Amino acid sequence: MRLTDYTDYTLRVLMFCALNPERSVTIAELAESHAVSKNHLMKIVNDLARQGLLQTTRGRGGGLRLLKPAADIRIGDVVRQSETDFRLVECFDPGHNTCTLTAQCQLKNVFWTAQQNFLAELDKVTLADVTRARSVGQGAGPATSANIQTVAVSAIGRAAPR
Repeated sequence: MRLTDYTDYTLRVLMFCALNPERSVTIAELAESHAVSKNHLMKIVNDLARQGLLQTTRGRGGGLRLLKPAADIRIGDVVRQSETDFRLVECFDPGHNTCTLTAQCQLKNVFWTAQQNFLAELDKVTLADVTRARSVGQGAGPATSANIQTVAVSAIGRAAPR
């Protein structure tokens, strides 16, 4: 399974805001940090604001902040909201399925189970879990692409399922 760039940048926006809870983050700052167009980020930010995850303030001194605590934002929920197509194979969409093996094939069930397990794992992880590395061993100051650590997935703490 491959997540879209849209989901990737959605997660980056949320992580950047989580790493900077003491201040508002600007679209320009995000665009520069992640080498993404401001227009693309504005669409993502608008979607996140509509979902109740970001607070946006316009004008001088404006910017973005998390509307919820990072510990209350599950990565699985964010992925479900930002991904538009979870059809791993053609037969996941009965309206467009032309596969002649559908009646005998059990591969669809295997893929469906794998997808559900993938999302269940993401549901165990919160935004706080994936940004916690910064608070351990890194000094104060704004998050930039130069001072954000890469952390192995196995090193991420797990949140209790809800």
